[in-house]
Amino acid sequence: MSLDAVLDAIAAVCLIAGALLSLAAGIALVRFPDLLSRMHAAAKPQVLGLLLVLLGCALRLRTGVDITTLVLVGVFQLASAPVAAHMVGRAAYPHDQIRTDLLITDELAAHLDRISERS
Repeated sequence: MSLDAVLDAIAAVCLIAGALLSLAAGIALVRFPDLLSRMHAAAKPQVLGLLLVLLGCALRLRTGVDITTLVLVGVFQLASAPVAAHMVGRAAYPHDQIRTDLLITDELAAHLDRISERS
């Protein structure tokens, strides 16, 4: 068995695992009950799924330009997804879009009046 065949098999596993994680994230966006759960599904498994797909593509393509582009896509996704999820959560909190009965700790409850003044 050659090195190319082994790398192609690893790439196939990464691509399939990434696609399944992204599919699970998409299903969770539809099925989860509240905004915070949906944000978690949009941020965590979707990003990991994308990184696995990018890794699979990098293992399959194996050229410097392609790998550099894929690394940049991964870095920008890692930098922007958590910030976007955080901002959506902060924007939705004062507008009763979050089920507080599902929260274990609510660190923003003491600051709700200050948050509501800004919006």
